[in-house]
Amino acid sequence: MTILEKERYKIISENRKARHDYFIEDEYEAGMVLLGTEVKSLRLGRANLKDSYAKIRNGEVFVYQMHIGPCPFAYYGNHDPLRIRKLLLNRQEINKLSSKVNDKGHSLIPLRIYFKNGKVKISIALAKGKRQYDKRETIKKRDEKREMDRTRGER
Repeated sequence: MTILEKERYKIISENRKARHDYFIEDEYEAGMVLLGTEVKSLRLGRANLKDSYAKIRNGEVFVYQMHIGPCPFAYYGNHDPLRIRKLLLNRQEINKLSSKVNDKGHSLIPLRIYFKNGKVKISIALAKGKRQYDKRETIKKRDEKREMDRTRGER
């Protein structure tokens, strides 16, 4: 049972390309420091995680290039869509992540943004980049599995 199955949640945005480009090793749930207009935009589903990534800076975790569209109902004080956002994690989790990220090839990649009991949460993954031949191997296995399922269904 995953984190998301235990409690009520509503997925806002998902980074599907991350599973294609990276081997996911660990997954962490974090809160985010947001402005009011950002929460309103997220409730409307205006978020994109396509090119986003997270970095640890001065013992704090920040997410970069996460696009949250401007709120259409805000008259003033609307937010910058690509601003850097702070993630809320325990000190022990940050220390564990920073030691693993310093290893060659590991990155912090946001996988999904969702509401959990009315609070905005982000799921970040400790990931290792795939090479081109790894991606081809993944596609090959997926196609073989589809073919097997198709032949089973014809019987």
